[in-house]
Amino acid sequence: MTQEQLEVFLQRLTDRLAAALRAEPFDPRVGHQVGIDLVTAHIASAEGLGRTIEVIQLRLLHDLGLVADDAEDRLARLLATVATGYARALRDRTLDAQESLRRAAMVARAEAERALRESEARFRHQATHDPLTGLPNRTLFTERLATAISRPGRDGQRVGLCFLDLDRFKVVNDTLGHQVGDSLLVSVGRRLREAVGDHLVARLGGDEFVILVERTTGTEDVVRVAEAALHGINRPALVDGHELTISASIGIVERPVAGTTPSDLMRAADSTLHWAKGAGGGRWELFDVDRNRQELARYALSAAIPTALERGEFYLDYQPLTSLHDGTVVGAEALVRWHHPELGELRPDRFIGLAEETGLIVPLGGWVLADAAREAEGWPPGGRPRAPFVSVNLAVRQVHGPGLVRQVRDLLEDTGLPPERLQLEITESAMMSTTGEPVHALRTLADAGVRIAIDDFGTGYSNLAYLRDLPVTELKIAGNFVAGLRDTPVDPASHTDERILASLVALAHALDLTVTAEGVETAAQAERLRAIGCDAAQGWHFGRPGPAGQILDLLHRERQVAPTVIAAPR
Repeated sequence: MTQEQLEVFLQRLTDRLAAALRAEPFDPRVGHQVGIDLVTAHIASAEGLGRTIEVIQLRLLHDLGLVADDAEDRLARLLATVATGYARALRDRTLDAQESLRRAAMVARAEAERALRESEARFRHQATHDPLTGLPNRTLFTERLATAISRPGRDGQRVGLCFLDLDRFKVVNDTLGHQVGDSLLVSVGRRLREAVGDHLVARLGGDEFVILVERTTGTEDVVRVAEAALHGINRPALVDGHELTISASIGIVERPVAGTTPSDLMRAADSTLHWAKGAGGGRWELFDVDRNRQELARYALSAAIPTALERGEFYLDYQPLTSLHDGTVVGAEALVRWHHPELGELRPDRFIGLAEETGLIVPLGGWVLADAAREAEGWPPGGRPRAPFVSVNLAVRQVHGPGLVRQVRDLLEDTGLPPERLQLEITESAMMSTTGEPVHALRTLADAGVRIAIDDFGTGYSNLAYLRDLPVTELKIAGNFVAGLRDTPVDPASHTDERILASLVALAHALDLTVTAEGVETAAQAERLRAIGCDAAQGWHFGRPGPAGQILDLLHRERQVAPTVIAAPR
């Protein structure tokens, strides 16, 4: 209240007390209400009560001019009721305030508990669902899958999964941006829900989705779901103003719930998804136990390569390269073998592809190169002026590696092997261009005297024109050309193969390249190759791959049979 309002209020209370003092009969209860009104008006301090009683005691009777015998008695009783009313009102006010506080606290606690429940519920719009697409996430999917497998009465029940991944989704993100990519994922999630009905669709992360098909009656049920999903996705989509054509790959697994686990199902579905993507995408593949077993065996084999290198489980066989002019050994190709402690002797076709896929071909190829060079350094000349060269295959990764030149130079320096006695065989696919770092590295090695050969010539680009600009010393013609020479010379197909070979040899010689024919198995093939001018040959007719001692034996026999020096071939 303002000062003026306060004076009016106090004047009104004073008038009531004055009236009570004069009233007949005297009623002290008026003071009780005055005390209550003081508290109601927030004049509720101890000092306020004391000052009120003091002023009334000293001034009220005097100002009213009351001199009755009982005036002081009335005033005392009136002041007592003022104090009583004041005290009771103050107590009630305190109790009311406490009750208000209690109720406020209860309301606040209730609000806090409600907010906590809502927060926990949101933590649960976040722990079990994907925030981008709104689909169940990996956590919820795993719970549902575990329930489907472990529910009571599951005997005889079956379950299926469709593990889905968008094809070339990274291109969308890289070219159009992650915002468009996210919008595309939202669109895919919506299409999947519409396409597969009541089946659980979850987003596992990135562009990976999974569909749970419960209580299946066979693989056909899950295949139908997968085809519906592909049909729903494989339509042009307008996303943020961009018309996108999308496709997906799906791995399908379906089996009885008895004897399986969620991790087994997901692992099988994941493997099958990779099969679908490896087949070109935009399709589904069905899990195959035998294929999976083979894949696991391949993985185990590739994982064992580093340890096998450390343990010395790899070794080299050598196959002679024989001159078709004089029958002497001009070189030997080093062929890696693996003495596996459990699987026995493994040929290159069992592990070279794995090593190339995983990048382990680089350390393995480095070991082959070093071991072959050390072995060849001790070979005698045999029936020729100089000892034969050793030929080593280089994988594409090795050719494109940054340290090839340094590696070969250090190896030649360490072993003492002359550069011209080392031949590096590369495939046509490794030489797709006549420019670039790989060709520069090979040209540097060729300038230093190292022989460079194109292996399996005729199986790749078969382009002789680009050989003019490559640092190539030799062509090794693929064995499938030679295989056609098995038939009699009058056979039309054989005659055609012979003319092709003759043309290749003539063109190679025009480029000052020597030619070695691979896969020679008969004397007739060797003779016909010699007749068309082929320089050397390799195959079972001249010797199967074997230990280095086999090459040494051939060289020693040459020395005994032909002690005089034979003219060196091209």
